[in-house]
Amino acid sequence: MFGFGGRTLALAEKLHWMPPVQSREFALMKSLANLRPEDCELSFLPQYTQDDCRQQKDMGDLLHCGSRQSWQQIQGLFLNISVMAIPCLCSMAPRGLAPITSLDNGSMALIAVRDTSRANFIKHLKGYGDFKNQFRFPFVETFTVQEVILRPRPRSDGADEPKPHPLVSAVSPGTGGLPWNIDGDLVEMSSEIHIRLHPQLITLFGANTEETDDGMSKCSCL
Repeated sequence: MFGFGGRTLALAEKLHWMPPVQSREFALMKSLANLRPEDCELSFLPQYTQDDCRQQKDMGDLLHCGSRQSWQQIQGLFLNISVMAIPCLCSMAPRGLAPITSLDNGSMALIAVRDTSRANFIKHLKGYGDFKNQFRFPFVETFTVQEVILRPRPRSDGADEPKPHPLVSAVSPGTGGLPWNIDGDLVEMSSEIHIRLHPQLITLFGANTEETDDGMSKCSCL
């Protein structure tokens, strides 16, 4: 997570003197109070799943789903950007932070929340706590991808100058890098970051896999 998710974790990491639950809640509220977008450019390589192919065929579209797709690009001001390969279920998000993902479809979910009002962003966050579609808002864009490159862009006011390093480099907290929330760990990057899915590296064995009436899957993995 980049943007709101990264800044919230960065603030919580500075509050170790507080109980964990209180530090997370305080960081969340303060990040909402200081909500601001990041100017960046997103390049991504789409990945069409079997369901996508099936829908395209039903519509009569002769899309070659098995062929390699062309890179696409979006840019602008974003409040939060998430790249996830699994749903990431938790008590705050019973359907997951990325319910459109699956362990076995060889793709990731790119969720980009564009700049909007604080009230609209809070509505989007509240959507994770119920079974409604938290991505139904016009300022939220979702893509199924296999690769993503995120390039932060310098602010027009000159506050953030381009970094001289062309590749990603992790920096120590507080040295000016942009905070990322990577699997719950804080990592600061001084330049662009390239995320790529490497499918079929792990064989996953499971049992008691079933789909509920609301479309959610429950699995007891070994």
